[in-house]
Amino acid sequence: MNIHEYQAKEIFRRFGVPVPRGRVAFSPTEAEVIAEELLGEGEICVVKAQIHAGGRGKAGGVKLARTKQEAFEHARRLLGNVLVTHQTGPAGKEVKKVLVEEGCKIERELYISLVVDRSRERVVVMASQEGGVEIEEVARKTPEKIIKEYIDPAVGLMPYQARKIAFRLGFDKKQIGKVVRFLGGLYNAFTSTDASLVEVNPMVVTGEGELLALDAKMGFDDNGLFRHKDIEDMRDLDEEDPREIEASRYNLNYVALDGNIGCMVNGAGLAMATMDIIKLYGGSPANFLDVGGGASQEQVQSAFKILTSDRNVKAILVNIFGGIMRCDIIAEGIVGAAKEVGIKVPLVVRLQGTNMELGRKILSESGFNIIPAETMDEAAQKVVEAAGKV
Repeated sequence: MNIHEYQAKEIFRRFGVPVPRGRVAFSPTEAEVIAEELLGEGEICVVKAQIHAGGRGKAGGVKLARTKQEAFEHARRLLGNVLVTHQTGPAGKEVKKVLVEEGCKIERELYISLVVDRSRERVVVMASQEGGVEIEEVARKTPEKIIKEYIDPAVGLMPYQARKIAFRLGFDKKQIGKVVRFLGGLYNAFTSTDASLVEVNPMVVTGEGELLALDAKMGFDDNGLFRHKDIEDMRDLDEEDPREIEASRYNLNYVALDGNIGCMVNGAGLAMATMDIIKLYGGSPANFLDVGGGASQEQVQSAFKILTSDRNVKAILVNIFGGIMRCDIIAEGIVGAAKEVGIKVPLVVRLQGTNMELGRKILSESGFNIIPAETMDEAAQKVVEAAGKV
């Protein structure tokens, strides 16, 4: 689960990570009131579009204001409009709220993030002096500029590690303590909230020598949200695909993609292999959908409804290996959903494993035009061919 910048900064404050003063606004009038509170003589404030995507500045989603009237106008132009960045895709995202916060004199911009390195089974702190730019570009062009420090989960981030990062970032001795406290706060925020990502881009050094998280991004492990009701309440459903929201209600793992072949598979590995083989035969998957190893008939029916609700889907491939999951349960779920919503596109079904003969019998006697397949190659070829004819 992802949250907005203003929400991430609320969490940062709880853990002692310094951030600029500011509040979220849902209307131009609110933005004007907040700007009036923040602006002093000769000062500026910033109006920032709040969407779940990076690259907002380049897309015109971050504006400077020197008066409350300017803040009002910036908010008026942003709110209700669609912002297109390199992360939103061409469809963009509608801006429904803006963050209005105080400006500052920036001397340096740096990059800091914490993520889980699954290959090392540890949290890694990544830092770079190339702050304020896309870290992907830095990694591609000058990977040597990215500092990595791995944290032992038994002891956490040690002060000597934070000092090591600070020195490599070019801080002088007078600022080392501030960097240690900043990194310590970020690490505590990461571990205490079951985060999967904490990113500050940029972390800035102000003209007064203070450190500030000028931007903030946090993502969380969904499996840990039951421990953090306050964070779960920050979920913004407007920023998520309605089909993904519906899938989450039935504990289905669904991710929308931009292809035209719907996929329903049990097991993440088999789901990835299914998408790969569809691509191999010239098709394009419309989604990743893992119904899990022990899905009920209701979950299968819900999964099928989600697939058929996607207007881009021209054919559907159901690929099931019955271990814990029984093939007859899948078949009954498909037939039940088909009776309720109808089958309007070609449906290819491959069933292997537990009760596969019974499952195939249920499908063949259902009265629906279901295309059977024995192997993954056969299933992929048939569904790609069927999608091409629609």
